[in-house]
Amino acid sequence: MAPLLLFLLGVFVLPIGAFLFRAVQEGEVAPVLPRTLAALSAWDGTAPPGEPAFAALVEDLREARARDQQAGGGGIARAAARLNADLPGFRSLLPMTARRVAQPFEGEARAAVLAISEEWGGIAPWGAIRRAGGPVSDFNLLAVLDLKRDATGSLATAPPDEAIFRAILWRTLWMGLLATLICLGVGYPLAWLIATAPPRAVPWLMAGVLLPFWTSLIVRTAAWMVLLQREGVVNAALGALQLTSGPLPLLFNRGAVLLAMVHILLPFMVLPIYASLKSLDWRLPRAAVSLGAAPALAFWRVTLPLSLPGVGAGCLLVFIQALGFYVTPALLGGANDQMLPYFVAFYASRTVNWGMAAALSCLILAAVAVILAVYGRLVGFSRMRAA
Repeated sequence: MAPLLLFLLGVFVLPIGAFLFRAVQEGEVAPVLPRTLAALSAWDGTAPPGEPAFAALVEDLREARARDQQAGGGGIARAAARLNADLPGFRSLLPMTARRVAQPFEGEARAAVLAISEEWGGIAPWGAIRRAGGPVSDFNLLAVLDLKRDATGSLATAPPDEAIFRAILWRTLWMGLLATLICLGVGYPLAWLIATAPPRAVPWLMAGVLLPFWTSLIVRTAAWMVLLQREGVVNAALGALQLTSGPLPLLFNRGAVLLAMVHILLPFMVLPIYASLKSLDWRLPRAAVSLGAAPALAFWRVTLPLSLPGVGAGCLLVFIQALGFYVTPALLGGANDQMLPYFVAFYASRTVNWGMAAALSCLILAAVAVILAVYGRLVGFSRMRAA
């Protein structure tokens, strides 16, 4: 098994680990402001730093500007972008200061820098520089929890206009839970029907369940767009039957997203429950009925407990996969229906902020780990293996 393990390590574990490490990696500010970071190492963050920090900032910016002009690089721009993520306004403040201090001046560096911008007289810019000094920091991990550190290093809640990720996390968990409950409500009767059907009908019923596996996820999502759009099949049928006075807004809402998610995830609920029901000794519920129990009571007290391993496995599979949906909400949902994977793609491809993309990925992994821990605590994986 060593070759297989090495293959998985090289093409799966190491690339994912390297990507997730971006969540705590800091490499943009330290190469540009090394002297400034050294001067701030003993700073307590309660008052603006002294003259040595201003002098170090001037030397660092002069050297970085000269290096950028020679190499055509953007070291200052990258450092400014990173600092701007922590303190808005740094994207213009740092390059402007670098241009101004490149000209010779007389007197103290503090006075010259404050003449460029009074913002350097506060503690916020210096705190942002020290927090980004690296080589690692918890800035991105705290940001996805709507937290941040102040100049003294204490935790603080992000401002209301910047605190969005907790709401997105709860939305993702809520939509995953809704999709799981709907799949359970639809999938259990379907699994019961297949488990109790005549042998000749079972292959046809199983084919109907497995049909979504034979079609691409994007194709299935596009099909729902055709069905649910204002001039789509559903609205046309409702209008032909005179059930509606006009087209219904069936697309770009949460209902459309959940409908497509259930369509895609339903087999993952049906198959484990079917396997559990198929291995069930059907003489037990019949014995309960023969002893006087009503059919509903026999199901509740006998059949359902014996099928719980399949129910647990199906719910676990559906819920974990629902947390990772990106294409379906992006195509069928509105602005308030996007889940965490959408923002991972947004930061990775549009803003090219790999740190935030990796931090959001860590948040999803943490949510999955908590779900697995709760499932193992309440149900146990040994019962799932029994299914």
